[in-house]
Amino acid sequence: MGAALSPNFGERRGGVAPDLVVLHYTAMPSCAAALERLCDPLAEVSAHYLISEAGDVLALVPERARAWHAGAGSWGALTDVNSHSIGIELANDGLQPFAAPQMTALEFLLGGILARWSVPPQRVIGHSDLAPARKGDPGARFDWRRLARAGLSIWPETQDSAADAAAFQAAARLFGYPEVPLDVLLRAVRLRFRPWGVGPLDAVDMGIMRDLARRFPVDAGGVRP
Repeated sequence: MGAALSPNFGERRGGVAPDLVVLHYTAMPSCAAALERLCDPLAEVSAHYLISEAGDVLALVPERARAWHAGAGSWGALTDVNSHSIGIELANDGLQPFAAPQMTALEFLLGGILARWSVPPQRVIGHSDLAPARKGDPGARFDWRRLARAGLSIWPETQDSAADAAAFQAAARLFGYPEVPLDVLLRAVRLRFRPWGVGPLDAVDMGIMRDLARRFPVDAGGVRP
């Protein structure tokens, strides 16, 4: 694993340990350009890791430190996502499939992080999950199902359920999504679990959220600050 330390980090507020992993894409023309930005003190952004298309893993910020990758957003009751999370940037413009070496490297890295910090797979999320109104990464081309098969994330076990907007929003909140308008929420849920989905809320979307809320309620283990 290569190392290139970014100056853009601080202490985790309240001395908390990471209990969440957030995945991003860089949306930049190259991994080198992303590395330069993540290490630029004027940019005031960073992540703990950057993974190139070739599968090179660059460690930018120590895991015990607070990287500046999530920005405004929330997951369940948690609002200071940066203090509670480890951020991983994947070199990708958001339009291309994620390269096989990159995904293999991500799986290896994630396995270590989840074991070191006792993070359950349901707490591996995308930037678009915690900030659905303003973020779309890691995007529709990211293979969440692959991570779930490896035990590194989760995937819904769906049965169609009658579409109900209020119930859909309530289930999404129980799973962890912020309170946002229905169209924004539906776009975020589909981006991760059903990127081919189109049209208004339907029975498949409803089944996805009911299952996730039932099996993985975000704050079942206690409310986090």
